[in-house]
Amino acid sequence: MLDMKYLRKNVDEAKRRLGDRGVSADQLDELLALDQSRRDAIQKVEGLKAERNTASDKIAYAKRNKEDASVAIAAMQRVSAEIKELDAQQAYLDEQVQNLSAHLPNLAAKEVPIGEDETANVEQRVWAPADYQSRPHAVEKTPDWLQAHYDIGETLGILDFERGAKVSGARFLYYVGDGARLERAVYNFMLDEHRKEGYTEMITPIVVNDSAMFGTGQYPKFQDDAYRVEGLTQTYIPTAEVPLTNYYSGETLPAEELPIKFTALSPSFRKEAGAAGKDTRGLIRLHQFNKVEMVKFTKPEQSYTELEAMTANAENLLQKLGLPYHVIMLSTGDMGFSAAKTYDVEVWMPQQNVYREISSVSNTEDFQARRMHITYRDDNDKLQLVHTLNGSGLAVGRTVAAILENYQNEDGTVTIPEVLRPYMGGQEQLRATPHH
Repeated sequence: MLDMKYLRKNVDEAKRRLGDRGVSADQLDELLALDQSRRDAIQKVEGLKAERNTASDKIAYAKRNKEDASVAIAAMQRVSAEIKELDAQQAYLDEQVQNLSAHLPNLAAKEVPIGEDETANVEQRVWAPADYQSRPHAVEKTPDWLQAHYDIGETLGILDFERGAKVSGARFLYYVGDGARLERAVYNFMLDEHRKEGYTEMITPIVVNDSAMFGTGQYPKFQDDAYRVEGLTQTYIPTAEVPLTNYYSGETLPAEELPIKFTALSPSFRKEAGAAGKDTRGLIRLHQFNKVEMVKFTKPEQSYTELEAMTANAENLLQKLGLPYHVIMLSTGDMGFSAAKTYDVEVWMPQQNVYREISSVSNTEDFQARRMHITYRDDNDKLQLVHTLNGSGLAVGRTVAAILENYQNEDGTVTIPEVLRPYMGGQEQLRATPHH
């Protein structure tokens, strides 16, 4: 949620910055007009309440002195009726202001590139293992034997998309045998690495209420993409960001404890309503997938340093796994609704000859904290909103997909990255197993 005081005092600047996020000037004009009407109603009600108090004093005085109070009583009844009408008007205007402001995205940080879509994103850096150029996956032309991750997964008998579709529908799957073991190895490795970096590991609820979804910015705008619990105001989480960030909703945090860092593995549920026809095969765009999430609560002056650190935490995992990637800064048109600045970390998928997003790391500044009322006391003992950050660390299925393609061998086996072998009992390769 944006700061209404800022919007009132900086109308032209706010229009420009919201325009960068695809919001028309008319939307802000409408919001500010409603806000002014609401404030006028509040002021009028306060004046009338003062008038009612005066009338009440006159009535009491007249009654004490056994005088006729009928004129004062009639005046007070008239004022009370007007107050009731204005209170109803104010409640309606409050709702309208809340609804309009809830649909406004966060303002982009000044260094974020301005653009309508991903074509305006700016690459920050590229990383690959020292020996990567010697691997067959790195050549410009994909070798004939290199299979897509979903094909090699089915060949090895470790991914079963057909039975996933039979039981649950499209974009669901079973991990089988070593596939399940690899998925578990990947997320345990990720959680252990985050704990080393000072994150507190959590296991969160996977069902949250509407206020939690509103708090992180998923509602009201993206309600159609969520899996709702029928008959209840609850939703299956699209990411652990929602329960992790809402952990402190409505609370004041001790300043000396900031920054606070959480990590959690959770299943994530997304309808992918806007992705019809995209990535219909494989692990890239599922309705249910595992993801390890990172969340931070910081003081405002810490948040951009912590954004760089969180991005480095995501990169650390890919470097230890030996997976090539690049980091891009998203443009104003490609960023998420709640973000002020976002880095996407994209892993190299050699069979497609393209980078694919595996982590998105964002600073939302005080946008989410204003919705959730998460504060701390500054050095002057004044309440201030915290800044919240979130990032994937990492999308687990996409990591498995990248391993299957980048570590695939010509004989149809897949080498297991060294850092994962302790989590797999020392196993060094994935080989075809009978698929019952």
